[in-house]
Amino acid sequence: MKKVFALLLSMALLCGTALPALAVTSDVRLIQVTQAVKDTLDLDTAVYTDFYGVCQEDTLAPVWDLTWTGDSGSLTIESLEDGTILYYMLSEYRQVPEPIANSPLPSFPEENDGAASAAAQTFVDKVLRGESESAKVSLIRSPGLDGGDYRFTADILLNGLPSPLSLSLTVRAKDHIVTQFSRDVPDNACLGGIPSPIPIATQAQASALFRNTQALRLEYVRTDDDPTYAILRYLPEYGHDFYVDASTGKLVDLTELEGAMYKGTGAGNSDTAAEAPAAAEENGSSLTEAEQAGIQKLEGVQSKEALDAGLRSVKEYGLTAYTLVSAAYSIWEGKDGEEDSVTCTLRYSRSAEDGAWSRTFIVDAKSGVVSRLYSQGPWNEEWEAALTAEEAQSKAESFLAAYYPGHSGHLDLYDSSTDRVAEGSPFYSFTFARQENGYFFPDHFYTVGIDAIDGTVSGLSFLYEEDMTFDDPDSIVAADAALNIWMSTYDVTLGYLYVPEPLVSGDDAQDKLLQLGFQSFYHLKLGYTLEREARCLGVDAKTGEPVFPPEPGPEGLTYTDLGNHWAREAVETLAKYDVGYASDTFGPDQPLTQWDLLCLLYSLDYSPLDPASEDQDLREEVYAAAYRAGILTKAERSDSALLNRGTVIQMLLDRAGYGKVAQLKGIFICSYADRDAIPEGELGYAALAQGLGLAGDTYAGQRTATRAEAAVLLYRLMQGQ
Repeated sequence: MKKVFALLLSMALLCGTALPALAVTSDVRLIQVTQAVKDTLDLDTAVYTDFYGVCQEDTLAPVWDLTWTGDSGSLTIESLEDGTILYYMLSEYRQVPEPIANSPLPSFPEENDGAASAAAQTFVDKVLRGESESAKVSLIRSPGLDGGDYRFTADILLNGLPSPLSLSLTVRAKDHIVTQFSRDVPDNACLGGIPSPIPIATQAQASALFRNTQALRLEYVRTDDDPTYAILRYLPEYGHDFYVDASTGKLVDLTELEGAMYKGTGAGNSDTAAEAPAAAEENGSSLTEAEQAGIQKLEGVQSKEALDAGLRSVKEYGLTAYTLVSAAYSIWEGKDGEEDSVTCTLRYSRSAEDGAWSRTFIVDAKSGVVSRLYSQGPWNEEWEAALTAEEAQSKAESFLAAYYPGHSGHLDLYDSSTDRVAEGSPFYSFTFARQENGYFFPDHFYTVGIDAIDGTVSGLSFLYEEDMTFDDPDSIVAADAALNIWMSTYDVTLGYLYVPEPLVSGDDAQDKLLQLGFQSFYHLKLGYTLEREARCLGVDAKTGEPVFPPEPGPEGLTYTDLGNHWAREAVETLAKYDVGYASDTFGPDQPLTQWDLLCLLYSLDYSPLDPASEDQDLREEVYAAAYRAGILTKAERSDSALLNRGTVIQMLLDRAGYGKVAQLKGIFICSYADRDAIPEGELGYAALAQGLGLAGDTYAGQRTATRAEAAVLLYRLMQGQ
């Protein structure tokens, strides 16, 4: 019946005919929602010949899928029952393939950010729900040399306040028509309606409550300028997320509510516990048996038997009941002139009634020193640990004191995961961080795992460097003052947010969620939250200044040496499309070499590179691309040769596909002031350059070109494509 009615409705909507009574009574909802959508968008569907609509009833609010199709393309819309547009996709069929451009050189896209933004904003204003919703679009992507469209996003305000809702849309560059749109709605994300925007609690009350949720710890961190020097900084103790309910003034733990929401939905523990994933990437590469045997013969490399014996001699590893099942060697290339290193990954296993156990060691194949150990074993929620957390910690500390005595005296317990043992894990884990002047430096640490059944060492990882200097702890900001500074980096913001609330049986929507295992579900609430524009790293303990990460630089290529140079507009326009050099400087007045020009042209199709790079493989790749494009032959290669203007124009026009035309004899006329100085074989290129607007009154073909001139010539050529 649904398919039959879809056809009848299609005829009615497209032709204006009346529907049979049975169809009207059966699917009047489809008629209503379709008309509501057309009214919202002021939609003219006369171009389409077919239409169908289907309702998705398995969501909190019914969602209608409406599709129009015709010879020219299709239109797909998803909407709510009231005509609210959730999704919009306009597609055009290409009846005739687009002609291939005469020139392989890309041209600058016809950009009009203002017109595209206006089209996007007009569409958004149409589809939002009256006065309760508003949004201001933001451009996040413009067309590139390879085409593309404009892309916009926006946050949706409810009653003028921030909300968790957002939208995105795409605007076609050639005619500024919206081709794609999608948005969030609370209807299918939460229960209930939109609360009043008028708060009972004040911002000051919320701010006082939030202060009690924030805590800072004082630790050493590396400086950005010198990784071997550490300073003291107050760092945030990240824990639960909170908000203040604007109607009650109560502080609410969102993290706790989120956890309760998903209890009973099928989440649970796996039947295997691991201290670290058994990662194949620990091996440098996949080597054959012959290659493995060859590595063992390298000078100073121990055999797997010798390495195994060394590990078994450490009773704390508890390998008596374990069998060595594999040993894989890897060679790691040394950095900064250091000698290559060789590691060996040894895997052990043992079987027991409760399942399989394994231990994996990564050791220096020459010294036998362990760099990492991790274990896997069965997860059992019913078993009881043979060791308490305190006993396990004592064993970890004894192990460090025995085998790392030079470092253990500078270590103290920093973190542990003992709760997992109570949940069924067979392994305790303790992290001991370096302490200097009474403060932790967690970049240097030892993490030790202890088997909760037999007390053996089941895990080990560490990082500890000797060459570190620590700033003195004198004259530091008081903790309370640091917390005040930390709080000043936040704005206490009133807005809407999703908050889980317990489900109550008796309501169809809530009953459906209860059947799925949810104990609670989201409602839209008005509340205060802590917001800031940029992430804050902490508070400098000496200066009392908040510390923020460096701001990201502008996207694309940027240069510091253009100033008011005459070629600046051309160079920066090319750079906007990643055409140029991957360097902080462009060197506009630098004489142009063949290599410089090829690097510039290479960036038209590939990632830009720095002409100063000494990567020989990359250089060969660039020249190979030039040969393929017909810019020059292998015999003409001369990387450091300086190019004159005539040669640059010739290579650019060859790259643009004008080479064959330029070589025709006796058909070109040009009016340069220095026409008589132009060689006969170059006349075609010179005439084309004048016709295309590359050169002015003077050709000056024999003058040595600069990087700036090459950029301007390329810029003008791309403008005229």
